[in-house]
Amino acid sequence: MPDLQVQCLVKRDFQPVFTPDNMPRLLYISRRAPSDNAHPRLLHAHLDFAEAMLVHRGNARFLIGEKTYDIQSGDLMLFNSGVVHDELTGGADGAIDSCCVAFAGLRLPGLRENALIPDDAPAVYHVGAELEDLWTLYDMMYRYLSADQPGCEAFCHHLLLSLLGRILYLTGAAPQRLPAETEQGALGLRVKEYIDQHYSEALTLQQIGQVLHVSPYYLAHAFKETCGYSPRQYLLRRRIGEAQNLLISTDLPISRIAELVGYDTQNYFDLQFSKHTGMSPRKFRQSFQVKPEQGKEE
Repeated sequence: MPDLQVQCLVKRDFQPVFTPDNMPRLLYISRRAPSDNAHPRLLHAHLDFAEAMLVHRGNARFLIGEKTYDIQSGDLMLFNSGVVHDELTGGADGAIDSCCVAFAGLRLPGLRENALIPDDAPAVYHVGAELEDLWTLYDMMYRYLSADQPGCEAFCHHLLLSLLGRILYLTGAAPQRLPAETEQGALGLRVKEYIDQHYSEALTLQQIGQVLHVSPYYLAHAFKETCGYSPRQYLLRRRIGEAQNLLISTDLPISRIAELVGYDTQNYFDLQFSKHTGMSPRKFRQSFQVKPEQGKEE
């Protein structure tokens, strides 16, 4: 057994990654246990902040932008601001234990605001032997914030800086997990972009085909090959996913949220939301409200 080293010196000078001019701000951290995967988050994007999700156990398939990834334990998913993603597809293989941290105000050299990686880079990285250390940072942030420990905001802010600093190292050093589907059609991407921009409107295949000057049949085929969903499925998941965002992040009435994501009546919105998430919009909103006593010892 080697002798115990009781003092480790810092051997190299370094420049801090974050300064007062580009200091990111922690917004929230969420935890998804395998038992929670019956109620998935659907297609959505965050326009003014980014996220980093770490999978501790399990496997699933994710759609990030226009690419599909097969995810497994030890994978780190990076969601730049504005990137549409399907956080979890259902099924037996969709049971994962994961944590997701959100942050705003990130400005890195050569990248747009709230981007951790170039927009054309793979969004998934395998962290290998560093999984448990990174998971500890996520877990500490979640436990301190959910229990509302005194001083938790400042403490978790510094944990976030440590996590992001390590992520920036890993995105250059860790093997990238290549997309499960690499052949994407230019037309499919144009259709996806159009739906992402107009999902709150009344859309039909015929209307999209007229705008893009292609037949509805060919349009639907190209889109399915690119994104794995039919245009109708994608539109529905996009609307429900954005509704989930609004339910979590705002106090807007449910009737107003239904209108904002493209539904004429709240009753039909409630029906579709419950059908695709397993719970009503009201119950979904309540499930994301962490009670102060959670995480405290009895």
